Amino acid sequence: MGKRSRQRQKNQPAGRDDRDSGWGAGYADIVKENKLFEHYYKELGLVPDGEFEQFMEAMREPLVSPYMIHAKEILHCLKEKYFKDIQEVEIEGQKIEAPQPLSWYPDEQAWHTNMSRKIIRKSPLLEKFHQFLVSETESGNISRQEAVSMIPPLLMKIESHHKILDMCAAPGSKTAQLIEMLHADMDVPFPEGFVIANDVDNKRCYLLVHQAKRLNSPCIMVINHDASCIPTLKIDADGQKDILFYDRILCDVPCSGDGTMRKNIDVWKKWTTSNSLHLHGLQLRIAVRGVEQLAVGGRMVYSTCSLNPIEDEAVIAALLEKSEGALELADSSADLPGLKWMPGVTSWKLMTKDGQWYPDWSHVPSSRHTQIRPTMFPPTDPEKLASMHLERCMRILPHHQNTGGFFVAVLVKKAPMPWNKRYPKVRPHKHSRGKWTINEFASLLPSRPPASKKMKLFGYKEDPFVFLTEDDPVFTTIQSFYDLSPNFPKQNVLTRTHEGKKRHLYMVSKELRNVLLNNSERMKVINTGVKVWSRNSDGEEFGCAFRLAQEGIYTLQPYIRSRIIRVSVEDIKVLLTQENPFLSKLEDDAHAQAKKINMGSIVLKYIPKPDSPADPQCSIQLCGWRGKTSIRAFVPRNERFHYLRMLGVEVFRDKQGLGHKQRDEGKGEEEGAAENEAELDLENGDENGSSQAKANSGNQGTSS
Repeated sequence: MGKRSRQRQKNQPAGRDDRDSGWGAGYADIVKENKLFEHYYKELGLVPDGEFEQFMEAMREPLVSPYMIHAKEILHCLKEKYFKDIQEVEIEGQKIEAPQPLSWYPDEQAWHTNMSRKIIRKSPLLEKFHQFLVSETESGNISRQEAVSMIPPLLMKIESHHKILDMCAAPGSKTAQLIEMLHADMDVPFPEGFVIANDVDNKRCYLLVHQAKRLNSPCIMVINHDASCIPTLKIDADGQKDILFYDRILCDVPCSGDGTMRKNIDVWKKWTTSNSLHLHGLQLRIAVRGVEQLAVGGRMVYSTCSLNPIEDEAVIAALLEKSEGALELADSSADLPGLKWMPGVTSWKLMTKDGQWYPDWSHVPSSRHTQIRPTMFPPTDPEKLASMHLERCMRILPHHQNTGGFFVAVLVKKAPMPWNKRYPKVRPHKHSRGKWTINEFASLLPSRPPASKKMKLFGYKEDPFVFLTEDDPVFTTIQSFYDLSPNFPKQNVLTRTHEGKKRHLYMVSKELRNVLLNNSERMKVINTGVKVWSRNSDGEEFGCAFRLAQEGIYTLQPYIRSRIIRVSVEDIKVLLTQENPFLSKLEDDAHAQAKKINMGSIVLKYIPKPDSPADPQCSIQLCGWRGKTSIRAFVPRNERFHYLRMLGVEVFRDKQGLGHKQRDEGKGEEEGAAENEAELDLENGDENGSSQAKANSGNQGTSS
């Protein structure tokens, strides 16, 4: 992978993993003290007068991350079932503070809690709350992030048609935010935009895949490249090959991570100014590569979880100077009302790890020129410095609102980069309602053109991505069995094998198909597409060899015109708590519909009723199987629990951890769990039945 990649892997955990990670494990033996750190930041004067002690105290306090709520129904459940009760909890004579919404995050969709693992273990109610959060995280309905880590996607101003690049994406919590923003309109199964999420580390790309898969989107692709030389991609546009320029780019670079000290306690011991000096060059190269690939009129958000100007304003100033007016810093001061932040700094000096200070480049001895570069210092020309508006950068300090430390800057591209050869063509966006998307169709010729070399692929060899033709025999039975509508995009269906029987069928959006077909030799794709059908060994005798997959049901269902059973809330409770209920267990309406459908894969669809506000007010679609005399839902365990909670059924582990218990408020029945997923116990039941719980696989708890 070379020195650059190894260097990133060495430094990256401090700067990137921890701010997106789970519950912080304490390192009791690490002293939260670093005299060099205190001396450096006191000398730079980055913290307002009289606040330095508060700043250091906040840095020493452990940080518990908030959860980001993705659905109104989940938020309603949290408010009504947990937050009210938590306010009444007392532990060792002290009342527990209930989670609070982040004032600057829109629509109460992000909440902050100060509860530690230790406190959670002392209360059964808090333990149930924790299990709820973990389960919903695994289902993709909640994401857990450090609060400041949520800021960059919000400043990108995503619209559903945007082509988005996330340059250093692992472990993927920001990527998840971007995907969610693309799908803001749930009635559109295929937004025109997409997210390409990249990371240099092959193993971390699989963390990224895990995060993305929770959201079941056909508009995400995970690739594996060094961000500083990420390849230029081509696309077909009106029969011609064009360069792909992105409308939005997230450039969340590897950094020294001194803003994460509250969670990543290792940084106290390892922090030194040389970390920033080593990373500055890589950060600038990644940022330069980002703006090269940005469309004119597009926005790139640059962010770090470091407070060091060498990694922050110095990179932005060098980028602005290099751009010769093609870039400008956007004023984002009004974009997140309620967020407390400090303006970017316009003067700073540099310190080596042995304590030597240099106010500007002219003072640096030639013996240091390999470690210290001119771009690490502020511009010396006062007029040029003022024109950059570095004060528009945003610095978030830990003691201002109980967060980690963070830096973010929003760059807008006003013209092609000066080292680009040709100027852009301007085209109206097909569905942009009068807006214009300006794309730059230039051959990218950097001022220092890289030597052409064959792309080296590292890590595991991925299975191929093979698109089906419209006349593929697979579609013959699928088309008739599910009565697919004529506008079903067959050309967007792919499989992962050239030979033999196709086991799974996946779908991607039309735009990602375009990217895949035109760049197979240029990029290493780790994963893309959402699974929509799986081969079922018994299926052929029922008329179709492929059953529906729950992951892709919301993408696929708009095109399915048969084998749909409309179900009620009570029907869903039966289907999710009984392993193989008889058709007669369904209410009359659903029972009558089921009797008219032949055996095989089905869609179970709940349509909300505005006149029943106590019931979920969002549609629910489940994959199922119509048997000879019975019916069942094919839904993964955590999703099963998610839907049950939405219906007022409380689900939690018993104290021994042997399976899960459910309690239906008001009415219930004891039933066995479907698909042997877990042991369920509903109170006041009139029928017994159970199945053994499966042990969780090791990766099920991964969340960030």
